[in-house]
Amino acid sequence: MTINEIAQMAGVSRATVSRYLNDGYVSDEKRRRIAAVIEETGYTPSVSAQLLRSHHTNFIGVIIPKLNSDSISRMADGISRKLAKEGYQLLLACTENDEKKELKYLSLFQENNVDGIILFGTIFTPEHRKLLKALDVPVVILAQHETGFSCIYSDDYTAAHELGTHLAKTAHEIGMISVTPSDDAVGRNRRDGFLDAFRENGLSVPKSHIAISGFDATSGEKAALSLLKKYPSIDTLVCVTDTIASGASCAIRTLGLCIPEDIQLSGFGDSTVSTVLYPPLTTVHLYYDKAGQSAASMLLTHIKEGDTPVNEMKYSFDLKIRESTR
Repeated sequence: MTINEIAQMAGVSRATVSRYLNDGYVSDEKRRRIAAVIEETGYTPSVSAQLLRSHHTNFIGVIIPKLNSDSISRMADGISRKLAKEGYQLLLACTENDEKKELKYLSLFQENNVDGIILFGTIFTPEHRKLLKALDVPVVILAQHETGFSCIYSDDYTAAHELGTHLAKTAHEIGMISVTPSDDAVGRNRRDGFLDAFRENGLSVPKSHIAISGFDATSGEKAALSLLKKYPSIDTLVCVTDTIASGASCAIRTLGLCIPEDIQLSGFGDSTVSTVLYPPLTTVHLYYDKAGQSAASMLLTHIKEGDTPVNEMKYSFDLKIRESTR
């Protein structure tokens, strides 16, 4: 079906159909006739032709660090639903936690004329900042705060501080499983929030009691086993993600210990795993779905309005105190 055939069936000129499809002026009578033909035939305008006229692709590039993450999937779902509602399509690229691949995909998306990019932030290098500033398409950074760029992030420091303050009431010797401090949100802000809260409550966490893990459960289990074997007097174990905590839970049981009687355990993120673990995991609820929707809305505003100012949005949190802590 072509635009000429639509015009012939509706009894109007080709130019009239073209104006109709591009929201130009068409009389009410002719508009009704064209709409009836389009509905009857199921005609869909050519995407490539629309691109030539509008200079927009209606594609948004989304760069994520990994696929098997509850928090990332919840944010991506929020993005996808918001974009679909506004007539945009999502192009997903996974970096497998390789920051060099982030640079590759940022360039690749721009070369392929996406209308905008949402980057799930992990580690920001000077190369990242240089490339982000040079991009000709609008970008929103999600899950990290980066000065000078539009971004949406959670209040990780305050959340960890409040959870740490709660745990300090029943803790005596504390161990922590964190991730690389190059990750500002998870590896630095959460760690610092916990450490400051414990220190303010008269508890110190020596460097020897802080293990660095990958983001997966297997790494969390290995880190917990190593830490608890070296320091068996640890009675409180804090983990910077729920996934790491799920691995730590396995390690605690492997050592024949009970949660929370022998060791109280906490996570971060309120993922699905936090409620299916036994006992259910004390954690922090972060508004991942809303953050994803907000990232999409912020990007669409940049696309539609052009040179809008840099915008930042920080989401709050809720503590979820469950049976894994005393």
